[in-house]
Amino acid sequence: MLTIKCAKCKAKIFKYKKIGKGRILRCWKDRISEDYSQKDGNLIKCVCGAVIGIDEGLYIKMKQGSFTASGTYSIKL
Repeated sequence: MLTIKCAKCKAKIFKYKKIGKGRILRCWKDRISEDYSQKDGNLIKCVCGAVIGIDEGLYIKMKQGSFTASGTYSIKL
């Protein structure tokens, strides 16, 4: 389970179950367990106002450099 945090203010954005290694390009909504983000139309924002990603329907397209991730990755079976 990964904890996605804002790169600017270090506030939690959401907890996400990442499957496999690699960069986080998009976060699938069904894998988000806890959501602390704010929505402004189709933009996903932190409480400080920084844009973290764009809501694309089934997933959130993440803006690289605007977030940090810590935790463990799940192994792809």
